[in-house]
Amino acid sequence: MTSIFHCSLSKDFSLILNDADDYNVIIQVGKNNNIKEFRAHSIILRARSPYFKSAFSTNWIKKNDNMIMFSKPNLTPNVFETILKYIYTGELDLTMKSGEDILGLLVASDELLLEELFDYVQDYLIKKQKSWVCENVDLVLHSLFRLDNCKKLRDYCLEFISEDPLSFMSSEAFLSINEEILSILLKRDDLSIEEVIVWDYLIKWGIEQTPGLGKENSDRAKWNNKNYEALKKTLNEFIPFIQFIRISRADFFDKVRPYKNIIPKDIYEEIEEFYYKDTLPKAIVLLPRNDSLSKIKSRIIKPKLANIIFNWIDKKNNNYIRTINDPNYKINLIYRGSHHGINNESFKNNCNGRMASLVLIKVQESSKIFGGYSSIGFNSLGDDYIIENGYRWYSSSSDNFIFSFEHKEDTQNMKISRVIIDSKSMIVNRAGFNFGWGSLCMTNQTLHLNNSYNAYENNLKTNRTYLIEEIESFTITS
Repeated sequence: MTSIFHCSLSKDFSLILNDADDYNVIIQVGKNNNIKEFRAHSIILRARSPYFKSAFSTNWIKKNDNMIMFSKPNLTPNVFETILKYIYTGELDLTMKSGEDILGLLVASDELLLEELFDYVQDYLIKKQKSWVCENVDLVLHSLFRLDNCKKLRDYCLEFISEDPLSFMSSEAFLSINEEILSILLKRDDLSIEEVIVWDYLIKWGIEQTPGLGKENSDRAKWNNKNYEALKKTLNEFIPFIQFIRISRADFFDKVRPYKNIIPKDIYEEIEEFYYKDTLPKAIVLLPRNDSLSKIKSRIIKPKLANIIFNWIDKKNNNYIRTINDPNYKINLIYRGSHHGINNESFKNNCNGRMASLVLIKVQESSKIFGGYSSIGFNSLGDDYIIENGYRWYSSSSDNFIFSFEHKEDTQNMKISRVIIDSKSMIVNRAGFNFGWGSLCMTNQTLHLNNSYNAYENNLKTNRTYLIEEIESFTITS
């Protein structure tokens, strides 16, 4: 058995870093008035960092009396000091570091190919520095936007913005974001904001970015044709991502029509045809973005799946694009198992009623999500019932359906099973809920799926039980 003494090893290497006189590398870090020199050992740097291994083996490094002279003006002394301590000792303490230094450490560890450090710092920012990241989301995105390895943190920032885009768009930072970030935001299908507001802030961003306009020339009444052409050039690539079909006729007349000259002719003609004939545009990239649906407060599914569920309610195709003329559903959380308790009585006490309702279930030991929609709610109390085969049944509907998603963002492999009208499709009070003879049934912490009675289409193709990890129920109104 091998004995390991890492503690003393780390301590001794720390002494080498701080006190050794046999260094052979001088690294100058920083720029302007924030410059500092660090002394190090090439053999240790090369062993710990693929970046230094490559750099020290090339002909472009400078030597002075056999001393390697290296310069890193893009790193700050605070960040590089932390990196050197990590390289020599494997130790890292971020508790007293500023959010800006931690972000700089992430960018530096990516450049220096310190994979272990990079992964740790990225997770640290997401888990331990949420407040700072959210308050400085523009700085974070600008710093790491082109770093391929930062997808996790980048996605976290974009999701944060998507949940409350108005706060970001109304900030000074929005007016200076680069084109790539703006393009990605406009392409997202889960922006929780009215489309006309997106349009308003896109115009403001375009004015700020266009030479000859900006704060000194933001009054449209004073613009000439040259100003409009310049703004059109600035916004040309972004116009197709505006969901004009989600803008009301009144807002289109007041806020879009005045900028007719900056909208490509083919797009504008299709928008007008939509407002006159309800013909969906072809020249515009249509996304499943929906304001009311993206406000779903679910811990089980992502907002984009709500659009699919509402298309099922309206008996539309999965990929149908909802417009301003479609029902504007509102969805309100009335029950969450982790808060109210996962059991029959808790579900019935919170969900009893005759209002259209949706239930979502996350099961244990699987990424699968199940759910059901009842157009008449989960009415399990009162006198309106029948007794059949010893069971007390309360309500039935030909609009009910049950469904499954492979995971919380599944838009490709989801399945829906609609009720077979001639079968028993009632909600029964001997369980939390029961869609048609146990096709989808909750009994306390257990979810049962069994369509052997053919109450629903046999599309889920599942006959088993699961333990419930989380369950939510929502009322739906239009």
